[in-house]
Amino acid sequence: MMKIKELINYLEQVAPLAYQESYDNVGLLVGSDQTEITKALVTLDCTEDVIEEAIQNNCNLVIAHHPIIFGGIKKLNGKNYVERTIILAIKNNIAIYAIHTNLDNVIHGVNAKIAEKLGLNQTKILDKKTGSLQKLVTYAPQQYAEQIKNALFEAGAGNIGNYSECSFSLIGDGSFKANNLAKPFLGEIGQRHLETETRIEVILPAHLSSKIMHALQLAHPYEEVAYDFFTLLNENHEIGSGLIGNLPEPMDQNTFLAYLKEKMELNVIRYTNINNKNISKIAVCGGAGSFLLKKAIQQGADAFVSADFKYHEFFDAENHLMIADIGHYESENFTKSLICEMITKKFPTFAILLSKIDTNPINYYY
Repeated sequence: MMKIKELINYLEQVAPLAYQESYDNVGLLVGSDQTEITKALVTLDCTEDVIEEAIQNNCNLVIAHHPIIFGGIKKLNGKNYVERTIILAIKNNIAIYAIHTNLDNVIHGVNAKIAEKLGLNQTKILDKKTGSLQKLVTYAPQQYAEQIKNALFEAGAGNIGNYSECSFSLIGDGSFKANNLAKPFLGEIGQRHLETETRIEVILPAHLSSKIMHALQLAHPYEEVAYDFFTLLNENHEIGSGLIGNLPEPMDQNTFLAYLKEKMELNVIRYTNINNKNISKIAVCGGAGSFLLKKAIQQGADAFVSADFKYHEFFDAENHLMIADIGHYESENFTKSLICEMITKKFPTFAILLSKIDTNPINYYY
């Protein structure tokens, strides 16, 4: 049997916790990561009904997109659905794991699932994040350069877009003098030593800096390793909010709305008119996406598919594009399938169920 920790390690490789938004609360919220998993239940929201469903299906782990705990909890008296859900989970030894904005912000995450449903191609991140990349510079004897680079690559450094094992090297002379307490790998104590060294530069995700530093120290022959970490202002083309891509073919407004309704299995769409302009380039954002409207306009989107637009925010489209508000739950409903696909790809025999509970708190009267 697999422990929760093993599953979590994989999920957090796909969607690292470091990529969550500051307001969010992802990760293991209830339970111990040392618990062996019987079965897992995947849901969009964790509610009392979902925990009851987990109990009935002998699932001791619930994986939810939205965290049941957003802020701090000072009491557990069962006075609201959050407290009651947590109490019920604890009583029945059910762990709760949340994978929210960290899954939103990776290129193959929530928005990629929407793009897949709509058949979008040539997709890219709508609002790329900065500050999530670092550069490591280190120096090593020439004969150890390949060994060190391989260790850094294995630890997660050197990935740029569709390329891996990316680095830059430069030959130069390094100098050092060991004191009486040193145990130098090269040179003599008390004498300055000159060594022909390779300068190695690699790009890495900032959240992996500790792991990569550990790999460097293990692979490097020197007692004291010379290195520098630099935080980069470069945009990260694989991390950020929203996605933008192209439809298989241009559509007029009514054809697109019908297409969107069919592909996303919608009952209703709130939208703005676009004055007979054909729709080809589509921006998408699962959940509340109004903060990305300017980015969608700047990048030439003909339509922006998202949710939770307020009345006055619809005016901000100013006929540059169509806002298609499909509802928060509806925009993220296929996230359950995405999580299942991720887990099944890594663990083909893992027992996992899709929740059958409709947790959408909003009803529509037609």
